[in-house]
Amino acid sequence: MYGVIHRICNMKAKRKKQRFSISRYLTTMVPGSLAVNFQEGEAIFYQRDTEDAVYYIRRGEVKLTAVSEAGREAVIGLLRPGDFFGEGCLVGKRKHVATASAMSSTSLLVLERKEMIRVLHEEPALSDRFILNILKRKARIEGDLVDRLLSSIEERLARVLLLLASYGKHGRPKKIPKISQKELAKRIGTNRGRVNVFMNKFRKLGHIDYEGEGQGGIRIYRSLLSVLADRSALVVHPRIGKVVPARRRRPDG
Repeated sequence: MYGVIHRICNMKAKRKKQRFSISRYLTTMVPGSLAVNFQEGEAIFYQRDTEDAVYYIRRGEVKLTAVSEAGREAVIGLLRPGDFFGEGCLVGKRKHVATASAMSSTSLLVLERKEMIRVLHEEPALSDRFILNILKRKARIEGDLVDRLLSSIEERLARVLLLLASYGKHGRPKKIPKISQKELAKRIGTNRGRVNVFMNKFRKLGHIDYEGEGQGGIRIYRSLLSVLADRSALVVHPRIGKVVPARRRRPDG
């Protein structure tokens, strides 16, 4: 594992002159890949469907939701261009644990399980990028879990907005795709009313700017970081230039 991580860290330096494009490689060098387009709100697959392919997002955003037997729905992931999903099929999972749907006009590349395994073995650059993507998602999931257990609703909402904006090292305001307050509430484990209260508070304080619920997107400003009680909860990753959960120190004694 150390060797893989070391190779990932040095991948950017090795490819200064010629960047590896996953989309270009999959469309030109992998005859088994399939390009598929989805409209906003259209389902890509459903919870408990057979899991037999890996998906790569070329354009658009994808939402992952899970529903309990009692009918309670939760948003468990919001994915962006460059993300993979459906990778559970590579480790023997037979059923999807969530429903995937397009949040906007979305273009995907789909690779069946056997084809994905083949190209991961044959192209080290693709394998590196795939592993890096999975590690980043794991870090986001761990951060979400810590938030659910330790953070207030206000802090959880601020963190989700910053992560959705992929807040970079340059600190420039960024507009995220339109997302309803109901979806944000599902994402952080609360109700729409509480989200509305804090969204209005953020706007009055100048942390965000938006045009009604789910209409024209939300513009995120660096001052939103001040909402977090622990400034170390989010840091700008020195290599990928995006906001990621920081390592927390163990309490003394």
